[in-house]
Amino acid sequence: MIKTFVLDTNVLLHSAQSIDSFQDNNVVIPMAVIEELDKFKKYQDELGRNARQVIRRLDALREKGHLAEGVSLAGSESPATGTLRILTVRGTMSGKDKDLEKITDTSLDMEQPDNRILLVAYNLHKQSENVVFISKDINLRLKADALGVKVMDFEREKVDFDTLYTGHRTVSVPGYVIDELYQKKIMQPEMKLCANEFVLFQDEDTPKHSALARQRSDGQLHLVVAKLETPVWNIQARNKEQRMALDLLMDPAISLVTLVGRAGTGKTLLALAAALECVLHNSMYEKILVSRPIVPLGNDIGFLPGTKEEKLSNWMQPIFDNVDYLMHSSDKKDQVSSKKTDDLIGSHKIELEAITYIRGRSIPRQFVIVDEAQNLTPHEVKTIISRAGEGTKMVLTGDPYQIDNPYLDASSNGLTYTAERFKNQQIHGHMTLTKSERSQLAAIAAELL
Repeated sequence: MIKTFVLDTNVLLHSAQSIDSFQDNNVVIPMAVIEELDKFKKYQDELGRNARQVIRRLDALREKGHLAEGVSLAGSESPATGTLRILTVRGTMSGKDKDLEKITDTSLDMEQPDNRILLVAYNLHKQSENVVFISKDINLRLKADALGVKVMDFEREKVDFDTLYTGHRTVSVPGYVIDELYQKKIMQPEMKLCANEFVLFQDEDTPKHSALARQRSDGQLHLVVAKLETPVWNIQARNKEQRMALDLLMDPAISLVTLVGRAGTGKTLLALAAALECVLHNSMYEKILVSRPIVPLGNDIGFLPGTKEEKLSNWMQPIFDNVDYLMHSSDKKDQVSSKKTDDLIGSHKIELEAITYIRGRSIPRQFVIVDEAQNLTPHEVKTIISRAGEGTKMVLTGDPYQIDNPYLDASSNGLTYTAERFKNQQIHGHMTLTKSERSQLAAIAAELL
């Protein structure tokens, strides 16, 4: 049966392509959504760009016919074959509906755009249409459910976080298999593996007798030594997960690395150590580019004075802290960062950039680190990765348990979506870090709080 999907504003702001995501079904956009898009269109961030793209798409559809009556979504650039309508609350009413009057009078404040959007879905539902209300607003989904309207989150760009690809697996084998791997350094896998996936082989009789290997582009499992011969910028892995992460970070054949882990697992520190090693010692890349989403924890402190660099320094302080640690700096005094870090920035070996200004750039021969990537949408991550030029390596790090974006969760953010979608690509490597190495207090806090 053909369904009618009523879209909330946040769905269109989350993904400008969401209009074309419902195949041969009907799409309805309430008039209140158009009013809200009009408010967002002047913004210069990702929300504003999505709003403008949706408005242009609707204007192109308008040329096919009257939007109130419905126009076909089918076209050379659209995979959808259904129809789209823009409806007002009054345009969805049929006759005198006592239930509707009751809801309008006592339950929903029609001054609120969200309630006018919801009322469109409710009216269509009362007319026995097979209606599904799509919203990323949890409270609005609760209201719709209370009114008997079927609701869903926008799930086109979602993955199952509970079964997210971890980047490694453990396999029990006879002891002689491990000895043979150490001897030959290479072996043919007997199981289907993802690209650059790690396998920890454990002796069936003595689990401590183990070997670590990674599948490479030749389809073979290659031995990964337990300890690096030389530290990466004075950093040695403290556990097997960190060792695997460093193996991915230091491999120039891997252009994209995703690191997922809770606070204190070493994601950012490992990425920065590998970047410094590759740029300053090995000269594999020309410079380091570090970026973070500007999403505050708690209440926003408002506008910050100064130049772009001075504004960014407040958001980039966690990066400075990690670089200071790697540089063995302890005397910060009143400076935003240590002198060694300032020298690196002054010599343009480390460049700081806000996510907002990455669009449109081409970034060749650089080691790019995008920290806190769990606060980015899949489309924003696509925009960032597509900036990579020849010879560039991109590293996305983040903790899906600490998301500050109100319309993202552990399953729909750009970091986990990218890790799952890229898992079979030879140029991608992924590692999920679980053990906190920051301190005993940090480890206990991450587990209990």
